Amino acid sequence: IRNAIKAGADGIGLFRTEFLFLSRPDMPSEAEQEAIYRNAIEACNGKPLTIRLLDAGGDKTLPWYSPEQEDNPFLGVRGIRLLLANPEILRVQIRAILRATAGTRMTGETRIMIPMVTRIDEVKTVRDMVCAESALLEDGNGSISVKVGIMVETPAAVLNAVELAAACDFFSAGTNDLTQYVMAADRGNAAVSYLYDALSPAMKKALEMIVDAARSAGIPVGICGELASDPRATELLLGLGFDSLSISFS
Repeated sequence: IRNAIKAGADGIGLFRTEFLFLSRPDMPSEAEQEAIYRNAIEACNGKPLTIRLLDAGGDKTLPWYSPEQEDNPFLGVRGIRLLLANPEILRVQIRAILRATAGTRMTGETRIMIPMVTRIDEVKTVRDMVCAESALLEDGNGSISVKVGIMVETPAAVLNAVELAAACDFFSAGTNDLTQYVMAADRGNAAVSYLYDALSPAMKKALEMIVDAARSAGIPVGICGELASDPRATELLLGLGFDSLSISFS
């Protein structure tokens, strides 16, 4: 994060918290998560940090969590679905983010991003939990301010973008999964790789719908995924109206 900010990044568009949960025998504690999130906030040096809630399931399995076997895990219990099925995992992560935000000396914006959203009640449940936990943690020094938004990465989220935008503080278009779901083409299957095109007419239309919904609601909209790093797409994405591009940095 420090290297990215030093290189001129305007913030961190995708902090992948799944790496804190993978390759370990147990779930990271609230204190462990809080320390890591606080370090990340402070490394941003006053610039915004977007923390994606645990995005497990699909090809990202948790050694300490044993879900039922699924025939198609990419369309199964993953992202927000896994978190809502295990609310204590979600509650601990939210509390850790709120504590880290309240405990830092920095004044940059902290954002909580919800993965794999398909329905508005998923957003409302997370927002309600954020509000409830924030109220419990406040100690008379004012409210703990975080933004709540979603990664738009399912066709349902695109088609419901207007309604979702009204319940969100920001949008981020997740083009990796969105492309495979819009095109019905597994991004890991070489036999259908010719269909996996993030700049296909269908995807361009989806991206337009995402931007239009965000603009109508007056919320910022960014883009992340491999497409954001493709210089051939930069002019198109800016022309569509995206406010920010979240690209990989090493």
